[in-house]
Amino acid sequence: MKKNDKLVIGGHEFTSRFILGSGKYNLKLIKAAVENAGAQIITLALRRANTESEENILDFIPDNITLLPNTSGARNAEEAVRIAKLAREMGCGDFIKIEIIHDSKYLLPDNHETVKATEILAKQGFIVMPYMYPDLNTARELVDAGAAAVMPLAAPIGSNKGLATKEFIKILIEEIDLPIIVDAGIGRPSQACEVMEMGAAAVMANTAIATAKDIPLMAEAFGRAVEVGRMAYLAGLGQIRDTASASSPLTGFLQ
Repeated sequence: MKKNDKLVIGGHEFTSRFILGSGKYNLKLIKAAVENAGAQIITLALRRANTESEENILDFIPDNITLLPNTSGARNAEEAVRIAKLAREMGCGDFIKIEIIHDSKYLLPDNHETVKATEILAKQGFIVMPYMYPDLNTARELVDAGAAAVMPLAAPIGSNKGLATKEFIKILIEEIDLPIIVDAGIGRPSQACEVMEMGAAAVMANTAIATAKDIPLMAEAFGRAVEVGRMAYLAGLGQIRDTASASSPLTGFLQ
């Protein structure tokens, strides 16, 4: 991997391009998952950082990790803004992942309310990373609203279905001048590798790791897959052809 290949979000540099979600973990396995995956950013829901609880997720996350609180549970921009402010007051920093969902069956994000929340929070100094359904017009609006990155879903949250929105993600990678971080639905390390080969800036995964039989090992597999995919992208993938092309010269040796 090239030494100067850094992921830059809101002026902050990271060497890892794998973001770990923490929503479904046994808290005692989070530290191992973070370390095995080589993650430098981990998401957390504010309710899991409730200081009145016997077990606080913050006690299980290594000190050198950047926290990415999310607005899980928000149904509109107003609620998302409130959750973001609470997270900052609790000492979680200025990073915030916007999640606004009021569809209880498919858990698809509300792009319109997400743009509204992004604009409000960006003006208040937050480093806003909005989770969105991959739509080019919405992505452009998020750029204008002050987003630091755009996080399109690959498939519905927790489904492990993989790259269901692959073609739309490709469009965002080609057209949006912000880090495109693929989030939700990635079920296998090979899928994380594929999306990195496409040119995504990073991948976030939660359910695929949290539901694995060996969580630390699966975390390591995802971390390596992201690295390999990025390496392949930087190397430049070979051209796809409709016809065969000999790997060795076919002329001259029969003359």
